[in-house]
Amino acid sequence: MSLWFSGSAVVSELTREWNLTGSTASWLTLSVQIGFVSGTLLSALLNLPDIISPRHLFTVTAIAAAIANCAFGWFAHDASAAIPLRFLTGMFLAGVYPPAMKILATWFGRGRGLALGTLIGALTLGKATPYLINGIGSTNWRYNVMFVSLLAVVGGLLVLIFVNDGPFALPAARFDWKQVGRVFHNRGVRLANLGYLGHMWELYAMWTWVPFMIRASLSARKSDPSLAEVGSFLVIGCGAIGCVVAGLVADRIGRTVVTSAAMAISGSCCLLIGFLFGANPVALLIVAAIWGASVVADSAQFSACVTELGDPQYLGTALTIQTSLGFLLTTISIELIPHVERIVGWRYAFAVLAPGPLFGVIAMLRLRMLPEAEKIAQGKK
Repeated sequence: MSLWFSGSAVVSELTREWNLTGSTASWLTLSVQIGFVSGTLLSALLNLPDIISPRHLFTVTAIAAAIANCAFGWFAHDASAAIPLRFLTGMFLAGVYPPAMKILATWFGRGRGLALGTLIGALTLGKATPYLINGIGSTNWRYNVMFVSLLAVVGGLLVLIFVNDGPFALPAARFDWKQVGRVFHNRGVRLANLGYLGHMWELYAMWTWVPFMIRASLSARKSDPSLAEVGSFLVIGCGAIGCVVAGLVADRIGRTVVTSAAMAISGSCCLLIGFLFGANPVALLIVAAIWGASVVADSAQFSACVTELGDPQYLGTALTIQTSLGFLLTTISIELIPHVERIVGWRYAFAVLAPGPLFGVIAMLRLRMLPEAEKIAQGKK
């Protein structure tokens, strides 16, 4: 997943080299989101994670995404070439994320929250990696993009060679396009998905634009530009710790409680972070790190709820639908932030994300009240 923000991490260099406008620059991330949504929709309609070995699907699509990203780094010389290649990168990544969750779910009947939390934590760290590489790596952005692509190939091969399905795996399912509709008829899954949508309204807009806000804030104080890149890596990377801790706690006290608490914290950070723009960098990065840890901490728990509430035979399809809807919503919030920032500045721009976690908290507390919630985390809800 290090491929995801490999374009966003070098956007400053691309803006100078290609004379990009702010709107065009945002499409380097939006195109990945749209590609991912397209890939997950196709995957869900064809039940790919359930009728094809998720391990093989993971490896093939990881390598394909790396090739598309490598082409972006090697051949793209303007936005018109870069954006389609970023779209393809996102589309192929749709075969990496949901199958990875399904593979892990086959290994854990108990402790699934911690297991998925660790997985999402690793994915979060991977997504933060391009910022670190850009901060300490080559001054030539193309070399940094190529290095990230190599990491994706290595990851795909590691899964193929060392990972197998666990003891809770089921035989490959039959193709059944009706499974897409059945996901929405499951009341528990539906509420878990609504909570996930509230979470996703905030998550990727935060991941996309907080590095821009940090760069602008530190630039206003004449700070070293590399500090912004390393700071962005740390802020996003803190999410890895948040995911693991949230998974551990969720298995003990319940997923609906942990998701609600995480969204309450991250929603508060949406409202607070802007007031630290231009302030002491340490204070800004501390609050941003708290936001980074909390904004993704709950992500795996929504997926865990789906694996516990959904049809075991079609878990891959259910997880793919969940991620597809969530990432579709992110395209709106990602595009919204720069327009709001131009009107009210960074002080208030992120406040428009706060309704998402509020909506998510309501959905998860509603789920907690249902009889179906007894299936979540061995009855801990």
